Amino acid sequence: MATVHLSSHSGRFYLALQKRANPCGLADTYGLFQVGLFRKSGVKSRIHALRQMNESFPENVSYEDQSAYDVADMVKQFFRDLPEPLFTNKLSETFLHIYQYVPKEQRLQAVQATILLLADENREVLQTLLCFLNDVVNLVEENQMTPMNLAVCLAPSLFHLNLLKKESSPRVIQKKYATGKPDQKDLNENLAAAQGLAHMIMECDRLFEVPHELVAQSRNSYVEAEIHVPTLKELGTQLEESGATFHTYLNHLIQGLQKEAKEKFKGWVTCSSTDNTDLAFKKQSMVGKPEAQTETVGPISQTASSPSDVVFPKVGDGNPLKLWKASVEVEAPPSVVLNRVLRERHLWDEDFVQWKVVESLDRQTEIYQYVLNSMAPHPSRDFVVLR
Repeated sequence: MATVHLSSHSGRFYLALQKRANPCGLADTYGLFQVGLFRKSGVKSRIHALRQMNESFPENVSYEDQSAYDVADMVKQFFRDLPEPLFTNKLSETFLHIYQYVPKEQRLQAVQATILLLADENREVLQTLLCFLNDVVNLVEENQMTPMNLAVCLAPSLFHLNLLKKESSPRVIQKKYATGKPDQKDLNENLAAAQGLAHMIMECDRLFEVPHELVAQSRNSYVEAEIHVPTLKELGTQLEESGATFHTYLNHLIQGLQKEAKEKFKGWVTCSSTDNTDLAFKKQSMVGKPEAQTETVGPISQTASSPSDVVFPKVGDGNPLKLWKASVEVEAPPSVVLNRVLRERHLWDEDFVQWKVVESLDRQTEIYQYVLNSMAPHPSRDFVVLR
């Protein structure tokens, strides 16, 4: 699942529920006070229209005149229609087992450890959602929504409960529904999911902390595994050329980028898109990752606000981070575009809050530090890059 789609769409929905009736964005907002929020259904025709607007023009949707129940239902639909649950196919069962078999006093630490295994985009969206639901619970006297009430409403969408698994055979399906009674395993999973989600809502402030014991255990793990960040001198030694320096390394990367640009994304798989945008991903296996994770987000169309190419390869280079590539044609001289990107990002990126050149290595190379703001409740992020 792609970060930009999963995080930005769901995050916008939650903020819409919080701020839909208050142009100043104050906390005393209308949506959270609605009795039965997430429990009472919205109007199907309005939900469909709202969803269509989000898919076609996501940046231009106004929530001021929308019903909080319609937006809440759309949020549930968004998670229910994802190709895999927010807790992922791999870890959903782990979360359920924690609330079925792990003693209560150990559950928080177990969930904290499991959350660390989630992909970044899933973990960030989960944190955003849980913090929002905690805000809803804090107004329980007005909206009548307790943690358990919310969990019962949302758990099926977040865990994809009661959805027939693809591997289920017709015989298993027939047996499952022949008796007309709920399957005991399904009942146990539904209860665990509801109890677990209610617990996560209440513990959202502590849930995303890394346990001190885990930090202590992993502090020396890089040293023990003989893993270290290469120095500038060592970057050149990654190439087979004798006497190669970090300049050689950077030039090697630039040449590779220029070659791919000339080939116009040869070997990349194109995805459907709108607004004259070409989207594609490279179907390569990442080390230790299953091929199925090249899936793109399903229910919300992949869109962009400008004519550009956005691609997402799974590169088998040993790096666990996903690599994105974006290209856009700009009617301006290359020097102007380069200056705009390198020196004027604060003019076009509202999340760009701090920046400085740490050290100039030569006329064309520098170590650059910058800070990006994040949507609450996520902290700002500090980056140091060689460019």
